[in-house]
Amino acid sequence: MLSLKQRGLNQPPKLAIGDGALGFWVALEEVYPETTAQRYWMHKTGNVLNYLPKSVQEKAKQGLHDIWMAEGRTDAEKAFDAFEERFGVKYPKAVACLSKDRDALLAFYDFPAEHWSHIRTTNVTPSSFATIRHRTRQAKGCVTRITMLTMICKMGLCAEDSWRKLRGFRHLAKVIGGVKFKDGIEVTEDDKATA
Repeated sequence: MLSLKQRGLNQPPKLAIGDGALGFWVALEEVYPETTAQRYWMHKTGNVLNYLPKSVQEKAKQGLHDIWMAEGRTDAEKAFDAFEERFGVKYPKAVACLSKDRDALLAFYDFPAEHWSHIRTTNVTPSSFATIRHRTRQAKGCVTRITMLTMICKMGLCAEDSWRKLRGFRHLAKVIGGVKFKDGIEVTEDDKATA
């Protein structure tokens, strides 16, 4: 994080998305405390299910799905409460694993609805760079630093063709500009006046 700031990222990012890497979140809080944190639902789902017996996992997975696929934050909060109530007594570790990151799991509701599928469920970095990581491990010692960087760049460019394009890119300027969203919809002056 400090390296990013030193290289010119002086304005804090609006959103940081990640898994349970504690060092990342500690550094983010220290360097960019204003940045909203969003946890990966894919990783969190796997972590929660690991605390449950196989016989319960399908029901729990559906309960988790009900949370992150809810129409809005209010429905998500209700589904979250229902999950905690349903599984909390018998499987407190699973519920504790989920509950400790409640705010960070529901942060995506404050961003454009078109961005939700990119924010809550994808894990772009590991999947995008898996091929690159595999190839560079195989090629160690066989090439110079320049040829290795050239190979990595070319593989990245080839992989880019299969990446899913960002939906709702026109909203990025609004997000960067500080426009507020509630349940994925832009909050207008009329909305603020009625609230």
